Amino acid sequence: MIFGSVIETIGETPMVELSRIGRALDLDGRIIAKLDYLLPGFSKKDRAARSIVTAARENGSLRPGQTVVELTSGNMGTGLAIVCGVLGHPFVAVMSAGNSSERAKMMRALGAEVVIVPQSENSRLGEVSGADLALVDEIAKEITAERNAFRADQFGHFGNPEAHETGTGPEIWAQSEGTVTAFCDFAGSGGTLAGVTRFLAQKGVNSYAVEPAGAEALSGSPVTSPEHPIQGGGYAMNDLDHLRDVPLAGYLSVSGEDARKHVRLLARMEGIFGGYSAGANLAGAVQLLKGPEKGGCVAIVICDSGLKYLSTDLWETE
Repeated sequence: MIFGSVIETIGETPMVELSRIGRALDLDGRIIAKLDYLLPGFSKKDRAARSIVTAARENGSLRPGQTVVELTSGNMGTGLAIVCGVLGHPFVAVMSAGNSSERAKMMRALGAEVVIVPQSENSRLGEVSGADLALVDEIAKEITAERNAFRADQFGHFGNPEAHETGTGPEIWAQSEGTVTAFCDFAGSGGTLAGVTRFLAQKGVNSYAVEPAGAEALSGSPVTSPEHPIQGGGYAMNDLDHLRDVPLAGYLSVSGEDARKHVRLLARMEGIFGGYSAGANLAGAVQLLKGPEKGGCVAIVICDSGLKYLSTDLWETE
């Protein structure tokens, strides 16, 4: 099949059983991984980007040729740069200086204007906090107003979870042939977790939110350590719009070191080159198979590519 544009290739990513890791860790059950890092922008955010822009064009909230603005850790921005470039919308990505530099370079290569926002006081490079995100959001709002632009609003637009309720969730169910019993995902905007959970809950599948240790705001725990290296989420926000009234089975806590260790396992044992959040998801799945989902089949998403972290400590030799 020859597609009309790269946008049409977004979705239907392959799924792989992590059997080598399962044997090495002596797990009772299966972990299956959806390889969304193979999408055109190398992340699962391509799905939300296409869904939001398509919906906005259809309902008239995004006019032909109108500029699109969004805050991003880099993945949503890359997806929007691709979608907007193909559909003829200028795109402005607003990103914290704490995110890895590869992301800005990729967005610029795809035609985006990238605005880098300095981090808040006491923040560390490579660790983007809720305070950092608030500064980025403030600048994104200013640019949206100045340019009479459309704000993609991944934290609030229905197109984000809808992309996963109609795409990722059904794909996981079909590819697993109905054998998946649990799903877990590192929460950023909450779009993937919300959409997949809404679909899989109808099939009796339990879904869990993965949060950074010390910043488990969604679970209601005190935030004792908001800084962590898992980029793209874990902003210690306890009230994500997309997760309201979503039937979660529980919450999992993963440290930055556990995320790092597990994503390295993915690369070395399964040949899957993911990013920090993929490691967090794998660590969460391992917890589930050693605990409440023992003997089951846990699905995770490989959220983005390890290529986006070459400037960080993720791949430093031990």
